[in-house]
Amino acid sequence: QVQLVESGGGLVQAGGSLRLSCAASGRTFSTYTMGWFRQTPGKEREFVAAISWGGGSPSYVDSVKGRFTMSRDNAKNTVYLQMNSLKPEATAVYYCAARRGSRVTNTLDSYEYWGQGTQVTVSS
Repeated sequence: QVQLVESGGGLVQAGGSLRLSCAASGRTFSTYTMGWFRQTPGKEREFVAAISWGGGSPSYVDSVKGRFTMSRDNAKNTVYLQMNSLKPEATAVYYCAARRGSRVTNTLDSYEYWGQGTQVTVSS
């Protein structure tokens, strides 16, 4: 069982930055692939980024490439999403997710555990 708690959301002006954190419980965190997803009202939850249990190059949705950076610190059981040059369309609730194994995937149903989400609002 893994429990995920996101933090770091808030209100920021367009062009600004935020860093989201996701703290995970459980001794086997290092064996989980971690993902970030986001959701706006009336829309499906969408993939943002994911990173394998061993680190390596994360995978990103095209719309955030070059502006968002995902990383993980297995010693702290934490993953991060550094978001730079934020745009108003990034406004959403951001969710952290975990799945067993090393395969990086953008498929929502592949992730077994989810956090409660943290709100990110980007004003224009």
